[in-house]
Amino acid sequence: MQAGNSPSQLQRGLEQRHITLMALGSAIGVGLFLGSGSTIQLAGPGILLAYVFCGMIIFFIMRALGEMGIQNPVAGSFSQYARDYLGNLAGFITGWNYWFLWTVTCMAELTAVAIYMGFWYPDVPRWIWALSALVIIMLVNFLSVKAFGELEFWFALIKIVAIVFMIVVGFAMIFFGFGNGGVATGISNLWNHGGLLPNGITGVFMSLQMVMYAFLGVEMIGLTAGEAKNPEKTLAKAIDTVFWRILIFYVGALFVIMSIYPWTEIGTNGSPFVLTFDKIGIPAAAGIINFVILTAALSSCNGGIFSTGRMLFNLAENGEAPKAFAKTNKNGVPSIAIIATAAALVIGVVLNYLVPAKVFAWVTSISTFGAIWTWAVILLSQMKFRKDLTPEDKKQLKFKMPLYPFSSYFALAFLAMVIGIMAYFPDTRIALYVGPLWIVILVAAYYFGGLHKKAKSASEEQEENVV
Repeated sequence: MQAGNSPSQLQRGLEQRHITLMALGSAIGVGLFLGSGSTIQLAGPGILLAYVFCGMIIFFIMRALGEMGIQNPVAGSFSQYARDYLGNLAGFITGWNYWFLWTVTCMAELTAVAIYMGFWYPDVPRWIWALSALVIIMLVNFLSVKAFGELEFWFALIKIVAIVFMIVVGFAMIFFGFGNGGVATGISNLWNHGGLLPNGITGVFMSLQMVMYAFLGVEMIGLTAGEAKNPEKTLAKAIDTVFWRILIFYVGALFVIMSIYPWTEIGTNGSPFVLTFDKIGIPAAAGIINFVILTAALSSCNGGIFSTGRMLFNLAENGEAPKAFAKTNKNGVPSIAIIATAAALVIGVVLNYLVPAKVFAWVTSISTFGAIWTWAVILLSQMKFRKDLTPEDKKQLKFKMPLYPFSSYFALAFLAMVIGIMAYFPDTRIALYVGPLWIVILVAAYYFGGLHKKAKSASEEQEENVV
């Protein structure tokens, strides 16, 4: 079955390096630089196991997306595949759910930008920085997709260079004593303070929600399919390399941090990255890391607005969002869809000062629920996609899901387990109130808005044309 969406209005200007760095830029956000402290406190050195295992699950999900995306590259990606293989309602919910989760995530990122700018300009009201960042990011998204990809490439490169530098210098300190008076620190801190699993396997389970949140954004590779040059080549390589690179950045960075510092000291005195740069002997560590985290937040939000714009474009083309969202400007960019997301983010900036700060601590769990829905839909769509293929079609697949169908079922079971863990712990339970409520609202909108009738009419008309 072929998807009914054609990205003819969008321009294919994204190259492989753009797509890879965009996915890395979205996935490596403030969660690594600040959130890693809280996950280390939960699991201790065992957090490394959590990242490796969750990374394997994400790899299966990305290969499932790649199998469909390379066979049929469309704008809207997994929302369109859900519509084609699971039904119009699934496509509608998935599209709007993805828009919601990235809008919520971007609200938190904009709030973070304001806080980081306060490091240098403490007297300037935070809302000014949040609003300024939003306007700049919106204007960047109005550029041609090639120009946008180039800017996001360099945006993401800043934090990647900082992480690589820390890993390399950290290894030099661990094994050769660089910056530590020639005395190698070794890696004994990984087991000297309660062992590799100081809080037991329970601590590792408790960290899974935050670890999975850290990987949010890798699925953006699928959304670039409609604007990728030579999708078959660029998507395949981007999917296979982004997994290993993210795993190296996360596991490598946390390995260095916990080797140099006892895990019990991490997360209690600010960002673990600041501690590590300070230990290396860089006096301006706080300022450097503040700048890197600032670009991390901007890059992640930039990618988020890109994603939501393309998702609204796809929804509009399918009659599930205002028609204006399907219009593109002279650069081939869905500008009205981007403005709509930016308008929603303005509300977020205002709400940030009207609601208690604790509400934004819940953002990660709410976003994780949305991400798990998206990832589960990708896996279910791929399973239906594969089931519909003839034996000959299966042989001709250009980018097969490894270990299918075991890998698909295994990844789905793991996602279900993470939802169970979120329900068990009070701090993350809020997501299981907000997430399902949002899904119910979308289902109600689908039926009360008459979209089910439109879908039925379109299906009947298509059958008549075939006959």
